[in-house]
Amino acid sequence: MADQVAVSHDVSKLVEKIKDIKIAMMTTIEDGTKLHSRPMYTSLPEEDGTLWFFTERDSQKVEELQQDRHINLGYSKTDDNLYVAITGTAQIVTDRAKIKELWSEGLRGWFPDGSDDPNIALLKVTITKGEFWDSPNSTLLRAYTYVKAVLTGERDQPGPDRQSVVIPK
Repeated sequence: MADQVAVSHDVSKLVEKIKDIKIAMMTTIEDGTKLHSRPMYTSLPEEDGTLWFFTERDSQKVEELQQDRHINLGYSKTDDNLYVAITGTAQIVTDRAKIKELWSEGLRGWFPDGSDDPNIALLKVTITKGEFWDSPNSTLLRAYTYVKAVLTGERDQPGPDRQSVVIPK
C-alpha cells in the first residue's frame, strides 16, 4: 500500500519544523545535468517561508544558480526523527542593507572582513514545495515496530507523520 500523505498550503508548518535546524544540504544543478550538494548555514527563516543563505559572489553555487535557479534543501534533526525536504527557486541578492540585517558575528569565520566584504551575496530561496517526516523518537516504540514486523511479517502501518506542503502559484 502506498503512503498516504497529507497535503497543506500552510508554509508555517514547514518553517516551524526547520527554524532550529541551522545546516541544510543544498543541492544545485551543475553543468545542466549533474546534482551538486553542499552543507549551508540557514539564517532564520521568515514567516512567509523565505529562506536566506550567505555565500560568496564568486562561488560555484552562484554560477550554477545563474544557469538554473532550481534548488533542493535537505534538513534533518536525527535526535528527534525529523526530516525535511524543500524544493524551490533561488535568487542571488547583493542588497547591502539585507546583508547587514541578516549578518551575525558567527559568519565571520567564512567572511573575515565582516558584512562589508564586497564578495558577500545572499541566496534568497522561495519555497515551491516541501515535505516533512516527523516520527516519535521512542526506543520502546521502535522496538515494538521491529518485533511486530519480525513476528507478523507486516510493516507497522501508523508510521511517521508525513506531510507535503505545496505553495500555490
